[in-house]
Amino acid sequence: MAKQVKLYDTTLRDGAQGEGISYSVMDKVQIALELDRLGIHYIEGGWPGSNPKDMEFYLKMSKKRLKGSKLVAFGSTRRAGIKAQEDKNLRALVKSQARVATVFGKTWDLHIRDVLKTTLEENLAMIRDSVAFLVSKGAEVFYDAEHFFDAYYANKDYSLKCLLAAQEAGARAVVLCDTNGGTLTSEVKRIVAEIRPKINVWLGIHCHNDADLAVANSLAAVEAGADMVQGTINGYGERCGNADLIPIIANLQIKMGFNCLEQQKLKELTRVSHFVSEVSNMKQRSDQPYVGASAFAHKGGVHINAVMKNPKTYEHITPDLVGNRRRILVSELAGKTGVMIRAKELELDLSKEDPKTKRILKLIQDLEHQGYHFEAAEASFELLMKKALKKYKKFFDLEGFRVVVEKASDKKITSEAIIKLKVKGSKEHTAAEGDGPVNALDNALRKALKDFYPTLSRMHLSDFKVRVLDEKAGTAAKVRVLIQSQDEKDTWSTIGVSENIIEASWQALVDSVEYKLLKDAKA
Repeated sequence: MAKQVKLYDTTLRDGAQGEGISYSVMDKVQIALELDRLGIHYIEGGWPGSNPKDMEFYLKMSKKRLKGSKLVAFGSTRRAGIKAQEDKNLRALVKSQARVATVFGKTWDLHIRDVLKTTLEENLAMIRDSVAFLVSKGAEVFYDAEHFFDAYYANKDYSLKCLLAAQEAGARAVVLCDTNGGTLTSEVKRIVAEIRPKINVWLGIHCHNDADLAVANSLAAVEAGADMVQGTINGYGERCGNADLIPIIANLQIKMGFNCLEQQKLKELTRVSHFVSEVSNMKQRSDQPYVGASAFAHKGGVHINAVMKNPKTYEHITPDLVGNRRRILVSELAGKTGVMIRAKELELDLSKEDPKTKRILKLIQDLEHQGYHFEAAEASFELLMKKALKKYKKFFDLEGFRVVVEKASDKKITSEAIIKLKVKGSKEHTAAEGDGPVNALDNALRKALKDFYPTLSRMHLSDFKVRVLDEKAGTAAKVRVLIQSQDEKDTWSTIGVSENIIEASWQALVDSVEYKLLKDAKA
């Protein structure tokens, strides 16, 4: 029977420390419930002793019934010179009502001398007292050995004493933390293998990604004997982030034969990754291994031809194992085969010999010559195909729009968009302001459509890129606008090209909205 590796998620605590992320209490509740549905064993919700928001989260979660996950409260060992029961941080862990408590403590003598300003013996007492106090309150306790690998290099004997102090005090697990994220994979594997025989409880690994090795280091630690992996969804975290649990789970279970999740739950990895990205208001990485939109995307004609004969030629796993899908990118490099395959994916009747295929390929080549780039705008391509084959019915018609950008003396620039549409036989005339002209257009378009298509409230623009296509043409140059949009399930990209940046943005914006409506109509 395959060894089980425990999964410990710290998206809501360590991940929340990533630049650009700020979770509300309800955001944290949503993500915690989603992780529970996925089957994550331990969910670290925050540091209740550090701020009122995290304590509120724990109090809300105490009223929820989790299917299988255990909620973890995070904190530090007691302060030097006081009793554990007097430490406000430790009392907050108990007050949180979480079934599991993780306390981090110093293991590196450099930190003990220069940061804590205390003795090595007092630090050991701090670890023992904190763990024992929480165990006495009925908690399952994990000890995070901060900066463990740096500590091991500096003072091997003392760093091990820190682990043993936690173990002897009743810790269920001790976790080796590569806090600075700079340890090489070979060293992680060697050190974990040396530590494993000396520890009688679970051994965990917690890696940061400062050397771009967090996933590799986590896998190496499991190979060397670690029982638990800590990480975050999508690798969110401070500085360069934490170990990304998504590829860790996939690699451990699919490639290495360990048991992490119920087998059918692997298909949820792509959806959960996108869900957490959406709630975190972070752009989904298209090149994210296993679950990114480009993870199983094929562009070159040779690749496409081979994959259609045997997917193993250019794919390391079957995409649907992790809930992803194969994408054939349509460009001038793909030829008629690419057009035909995409048509089949869209359930459109098109063969390689069909004259329509040749016409569509010619249209794509002409548009790409003008500056369009459909491999980066799959949603626009789907709309293009359906319109070319007369398989598309409009959701609305534009009668006109006007954008006003105004700057008064010593005041910030304001933008307002006024738009006229015809929707389901009704004429709509609305206006809206925005942070810029495109944002104003987006707001005005949604305002005009919201009563007819309420699901538009569940999508938002997550990225906006502008590229000048011919710099030598100066202000008369064409620009290409790429817009990425997200809802609670998917991410999609659309494109517009024009000499006028507002017009190019409008094209991409309309495609984005129409694709969302088309997607919802099929659901």
